[in-house]
Amino acid sequence: MTVRGSFDGLSAEQMAALVADGPAHDFMNTQYTADGYLAYDLPGRPFFTFRFAEEAPDAEGVPEAGLRAQIKAEEWLAAHGYPFKNVTVQVVDMAEVPLGKRGRREASR
Repeated sequence: MTVRGSFDGLSAEQMAALVADGPAHDFMNTQYTADGYLAYDLPGRPFFTFRFAEEAPDAEGVPEAGLRAQIKAEEWLAAHGYPFKNVTVQVVDMAEVPLGKRGRREASR
């Protein structure tokens, strides 16, 4: 699950704290985790991305998993006092992602 949004009206102190912690939230090291990986590129862009590893029991549970990821992201932002807006969720059902050449080879073993 990928949750995207924008920081909205950060104070100077909040911006400074996020910029100082920026190396721990680099887009080049993103990963999908249960707790979520936050990535951003402040002060250049006000946008953030959380990546969550969520599971659904079946296809009908995928939207609910996306909602769980959105709630986790919004709760994290609120707990840290960061104002935000325009939150969206992109859900990818890995069961529907076509296998590449290597994946097909591994699956046939």
